[in-house]
Amino acid sequence: MQTHTPPTPPRGTVRLTRRGRTALIATGAVVAATAVAVPLLSTDAQKDPPVLVVPEGWRSGQVYEAMDKALALPAGTSRKSLRKARLKLPEDAGGNPEGYLFPAAYPIDGRSTPEALLSRMVGTANKKFTGGTVTAGAERNAMNAYQTVTVASIVQAEAATEADMGKVARVIYNRLDRGMPLQMDSTINYALNRGTLRTSRRDAQLESPYNTYARMGLPPTPIANPGEKAVRAAVTPPRGDWLYFVTVKRGDTRFTADYEEHRRNIAEFNRVARSAPPSPG
Repeated sequence: MQTHTPPTPPRGTVRLTRRGRTALIATGAVVAATAVAVPLLSTDAQKDPPVLVVPEGWRSGQVYEAMDKALALPAGTSRKSLRKARLKLPEDAGGNPEGYLFPAAYPIDGRSTPEALLSRMVGTANKKFTGGTVTAGAERNAMNAYQTVTVASIVQAEAATEADMGKVARVIYNRLDRGMPLQMDSTINYALNRGTLRTSRRDAQLESPYNTYARMGLPPTPIANPGEKAVRAAVTPPRGDWLYFVTVKRGDTRFTADYEEHRRNIAEFNRVARSAPPSPG
């Protein structure tokens, strides 16, 4: 969500029909985004057999890089293997497995291949995402399963804590219902291949279908691979009228439906940021 730049004033309330919301969400063409570098060692070599660990919230590029390292393959091998992996992805995905490389621990051995690992990840995601609970929750929210996974990926990226996940999901649905742009920094970060906490006015003018400041509806694909808790939040968010949120400081994320209150929260975020000691190095 927006942090240090002044937010867009709220629009008039627009209630969309189910068909109308689906059309809104579908806006924008699919483009490829390169993921950020792998932030931690993802192979547990102490286990027998070794295990490839995919953390919640990793982007597909991070998964490919970790797979190459775990399987001792040249960089880029796992990404290229997508063409022959024949993954069972939703039609809406257009062959892009982002969101469906399910976070879990995957044993590897001398016979493991990128195609086999990718198929296992997508198979696990399909089992998690096509169950009755997810399907029913998606329908309640006037979504399909793929759109729900996209919401969950934003929740995974935006929520500072597990307790905040449901509220972030509710903000997304509330803004869609009101015909407001989502204005999520995480979607711009995905397009720009970064993980910064701040988004500038210039960033908000980025020409990309993942720019949810400039474009209405959800981004065209998930922006990460969400875990079960984020999916659960996207399926069954709590009731609430929240339209804005900002994490003022660690453990203090403030949700509100009032635009002026949100501006005050942003001002406090900026005060806290200015007073924080500089990072070492």
